[in-house]
Amino acid sequence: MNINEMYRDLTAIAGKNYVFQNEPMAGHTLTKMGGKADILVQPASYQAAADIIKYTVKHQIPFMLLGNGSNMIVRDGGIRGIVMHLTHLSEIEVQGTSVVAQGGANIIDASITAMDHCLTGFEFACGIPGSVGGAMVMNAGAYGGEIKDIIDYVRAIDANGEIVTLTKDELELSYRSSIILKKGYIVLEAVFQLEKGDAETIRARVDDLTHQRETKQPLEYPSVGSVFKRPPGYFAGKLIQDSELQGQGVGGAEVSTKHAGFIVNKEDATATDYIETIELVRRTVKEKFGVELELEAKIVGEEPAERK
Repeated sequence: MNINEMYRDLTAIAGKNYVFQNEPMAGHTLTKMGGKADILVQPASYQAAADIIKYTVKHQIPFMLLGNGSNMIVRDGGIRGIVMHLTHLSEIEVQGTSVVAQGGANIIDASITAMDHCLTGFEFACGIPGSVGGAMVMNAGAYGGEIKDIIDYVRAIDANGEIVTLTKDELELSYRSSIILKKGYIVLEAVFQLEKGDAETIRARVDDLTHQRETKQPLEYPSVGSVFKRPPGYFAGKLIQDSELQGQGVGGAEVSTKHAGFIVNKEDATATDYIETIELVRRTVKEKFGVELELEAKIVGEEPAERK
């Protein structure tokens, strides 16, 4: 099936204003890099999202979900098939002591909404640069808290395009893993169960964690966020720092001088620059310390034509 046929069919499902051909992914990722997607579709309803999945399954079309592009590196050759982006499914509301957030909402915004309603338990997420769906997939955590500590249940699309409800136990949340990741589910909505707290205490905690993030992380440059998982018994950033890699890189990509666990797009880096810098880091750390760094970030898409 060619791109024009896919575009025609998807506009019938999602609406003409929500489907884009040959869309540059650099505008949809926090690294500000990446080639073009054949088709980018941004459904505005749960049913449209489910129908898109059914369409890809029926026609065996390559498919990828894009969260808010915070944990993803898109190769310079772009992405074939269909990319779905939940940017229009990003509402957040409070129901009693629960925060109900759609999959495309930013997890930071959900945390701030909880704070604004004097609900405690969500403060740890005030600096996590990802979507609610992405946070659920990876059981995101920071500063001593994890998604599994507060999740109640999730509504998601399964691999066949059916909308299902998953309880906390059914989500099988563990370190950077979940049943959503293992089975390729798509999060439409997550319900977080919190507790009433003291407004000043909550705000002070959020302000402190925000300050820590802003002073310790290189937020002034585009990046994928934390590149590597924490290896057992070590800290990835410390290994990279001790390997004297800060300030080094390929092309416009560089290991941050502010936080060694980050690789930044310092000056018009290509995805190829970024990925080669990742490999430089992995190779050097392996040589110096015998530790194999595992990616936390996801690399997708195809190599540019000149590298094939």
